Amino acid sequence: MFSSPLLLQIPSSMQMTDEQFFEFCQVNRDLRIERNKFGELLIMPPTGSETGNRAGNISGQLWVWSEQDGTGITFSSSTGFKLSTGAERSPDASWIKLERWNALSPEQQRKFAPICPDFVVELKSPSDNLQTLKEKMEEYMNEPGIQLGWLIDRKLRKVYIYRPGLPEECLDNPDSVSGELVLPGFILNMSKVW
Repeated sequence: MFSSPLLLQIPSSMQMTDEQFFEFCQVNRDLRIERNKFGELLIMPPTGSETGNRAGNISGQLWVWSEQDGTGITFSSSTGFKLSTGAERSPDASWIKLERWNALSPEQQRKFAPICPDFVVELKSPSDNLQTLKEKMEEYMNEPGIQLGWLIDRKLRKVYIYRPGLPEECLDNPDSVSGELVLPGFILNMSKVW
């Protein structure tokens, strides 16, 4: 098995349609697959158990807040979203306001929804490249609808906060991180993440 994402370049004559890419992902359910804006496929290795536990904790805290708040819905790391660039991405945790989600057709909701979440989280695993993840966060920040993003680096105990049109902010070893006005009342307890 491989320890970092495997990049597969696809000849232009063999590019998959959205439907074909969705089907490709369905028949390869055991793989975590993304597609970048150039049509290249990125096949990610499964996360280690420790990283998976921490990602589950982030998703769990977000889900509990979302259920209490009731204004949106959360998604797990296995959810793909089709961005305006043509890229299909799967953040480690995400949240979308209900009015944006409900504006999609049932067919759009069943596949890789053509929407960027309002809020995304990426958790850096030991095999991830920090610069590549920062570029992915910038990609999200250029999407319609995005309002907030967090890139969490457990090894260095840093949280990079992204907001559209603003420079990246870095928190060094925070005890918690606030969802600000985007996720009012959501506070991520970092002791469950570090």
